[in-house]
Parts: sequence; structure tokens; C-alpha cells
Amino acid sequence: MIYPTRRAIAVMAAGGFLGLIVGVVAPTLWMVAASWVAVILGLTLVDAVLGAAPRDVDLALAAPSTIGMAGDAELTVGVSFRRSPPLSAHLALETNERLSLDPERLHLRPSRGETKAHARMTPLRRGNAEISALWVRWTGPLGLTWKQLRQRTAREVAVIPDIQAIKDEAIRLFSREALFGLKAQLDTGEGADFHTLREIAGAMDTRAIDWKQSARHRKLLGKEFRIERNHPVVLALDTGRQMCEPLMGLPRVDRALNAALLLAYVSLRMGDRAGILGFDARPRLFTGVLSGVQAFDRLRRLSSGLDYTTEETNYTLALTQLGAALQRRSLVVVFTEFADSTTAELMIENIARLIRRHLVLFVVLRDEALEAVARREPITADDVSRAVTAAALLRSRGIVIERLRRLGAHVVDAPAGRIGAALISAYLDLKRRDLM
Repeated sequence: MIYPTRRAIAVMAAGGFLGLIVGVVAPTLWMVAASWVAVILGLTLVDAVLGAAPRDVDLALAAPSTIGMAGDAELTVGVSFRRSPPLSAHLALETNERLSLDPERLHLRPSRGETKAHARMTPLRRGNAEISALWVRWTGPLGLTWKQLRQRTAREVAVIPDIQAIKDEAIRLFSREALFGLKAQLDTGEGADFHTLREIAGAMDTRAIDWKQSARHRKLLGKEFRIERNHPVVLALDTGRQMCEPLMGLPRVDRALNAALLLAYVSLRMGDRAGILGFDARPRLFTGVLSGVQAFDRLRRLSSGLDYTTEETNYTLALTQLGAALQRRSLVVVFTEFADSTTAELMIENIARLIRRHLVLFVVLRDEALEAVARREPITADDVSRAVTAAALLRSRGIVIERLRRLGAHVVDAPAGRIGAALISAYLDLKRRDLM
């Protein structure tokens, strides 16, 4: 694209104004104004022809494929003019609402070969950000025309939760639970997976004696078991309307996703398998059940595509498809939100169906602000109304949680800031009790 600069327009307007004055003073010289306009138009066309044309420009973008919510990253744009590079050029990047750039516009002085410009990317929202196009413009040698090029890039950048914080929290919890760095034999004696035969010692349970092997070896031998591994752990995240409401300055779904990735990292480190299901009106993502610590990068990459929605959650469709996809007994961790016991009826019905075959861990993000309203001393009539409404909502939530417990679900009910630690403690407790 080629269009005139402010200089060309100003010079042409000034010449036309002077020509008008000359025409008024000396009518016979009216041709001066027309000649001036013609000269400026001619110079503008010459300026458009001289120098580098848009087809002579090559643009290259180097940007990371992922970026964490807690940090920023650098991107690099390379600009190459195949002939007659201008004295200066302006560069801009076209992004969606999930990224901000500093600076927004780049000023560079091209030279022979490739000239590079750098900018900092800062994430604004979790999800798939996009650098959709690169813009560059420069003037001709006379400064009368702008030459502009827009090149589509469609470069996606996944904005993911703060993974380093998740790993640090996981290591801290491992250390507190005395599981990180211990030898494998310390896990023996609590599970159902046969490990080895050993001679009966004083503290060993006599019910573990293997009489056939004892008779063969002519000494009392007992079976030693270890905690089973390779359990499927499926993290089902509701991304519907109610989960997108803010809780202590952050959407519920983001807090749930941070806790889910923390549990995925811990379970993969402990030898289990992990997968993520994201759903609202219909299932949006199912990663399958993956194994190995190296699978964590794939899980975090795929989960970054779980977007915020305003749709109502369809528990029947999502949990039915999940039950059909799981071929063996699994730990299903459900992250969701409900308004009251009436709207939760369908959710309870589908979770009850899931409990018949799988172990269900239900995660509730406690709303401390709502609890504070219910506890606050009422002074005015409005305070009384708010306290009564908050108490009714809390009572309904308690009823739903109690019904889930009676159905056989395990419930984690903790404040949003401590949900990760509470979830890991519940997971480790289930493994110790050999319920998985």
C-alpha cells in the first residue's frame, strides 16, 4: 500500500493557498496554482517509484510458543530490504486481547541485510493468544509517500498458568509429606501390588504368610506388598458460566486449573497417569490418560486452550462420555461450581452414576467473601438481608456436599488460596488407604 504523507498534503495545500492569493492579486497568473499542484503530484509519483517497494521487504518473526501468566517473554522481528533501504521504518504487531506489547510501535533504522527489533510480550489472559500480522511502513527518499506492508503470521502463543510456581509448590508438598527422594522400599507393606517374599519378622502381619512357599523353603515366608502405581487420574474441569465468576480477584476456572495441573504433576511424579477433561455445554477437551513426567508439558499445553465461556454446564453429556472413555477404575477429580441444591440435582445424579465404577474426588472452592458476609454483625436492614441470603446459600452448598459424601464421593472443601495443598493431601491420603 502506498499513500501520501502529511508533508505531501501540507506542501500541496500551502502551494494551493499561495496560488489562490496570486490569482486574486494577478488573475493572469492563475496557472501558477495548477502548476504547483501538478509539480507536487509528479514529485509524489516519483517518490513512490524510487526506493524500496513493499514487494522488496522480507519480515521474520521469532516468538516463544508458550508464555506463563506470571512472567513475560521477548519476541524478535527481523526486517530485510532487498534494495535501497530507507533511513527509518516503523514496525507494529497485530495481536488479540490476550497479549500486550512494550513498546507497541517499534522504530528502527534499516541497513543492508537484516535489521532486528525487539519487544516484550506480557500476557493479559490465559488461553491461546495470537500474533496475527506484522505491519511495517517507511517513506520514500523525498518523504512524500508512505509505503506500507502487512504480512499475516497467525503465530499462536499459548498463555499458560505459572508452571514454575506449580512445580515449586509440588516439591514443597513432596518434602512436607516425606515422599520426595525416599527409597522405593519405604512404600512397601501398604498396598495390594505383590513385591517380594521375605522371612517373617516380629512386626510382620502373620496373615501375610505364604504357607506353600514356607513349606518349600522350610522357613516361614510372608508376602510383602507395595503401593500400587499406574492409576488413572482424570481431572474434570467445568469451564461453564459459574466457573468463570471471579473469586478473590481470579476466575474460579483459573484457580481450578492451577490446582489440577499441580495434582497432575504430583501424580505423574508418583508413577500414576493423568488426563484432563474440560467441558461446559459440551466436552471441549479430553487429553486422554498420559503417563510419565514428560507428559506434563503436553497437559499444560493442551489445557491452555480451555477458554472462558458463558454457557451453562451440561454434566450429563460430559460425565457420560467420560465414563464411556475410561476402561478401568480411575480417580476422577471434579472441579465445578453450583448455585444451590436445586440447580445441583442433575450434577448429583451424574456423579452418583460415576461413583458406581470410579473413585470420585469432588473439589469445592470455598467462597470466603460469602462466609464473611454471613458472619458480619448486622447493623442496618440491608446487612440483615445480605447475611440471611449468604447463610441460605451456604446452607444449600452444605446440603449438596453432604449428599455427595453420602453417595460415596470424597470432598475437598478449602479456601481458594489453599486448594492446591488440600487437594494433594487428599490424593496422598487416598493412595495411603489403598482406595485407588
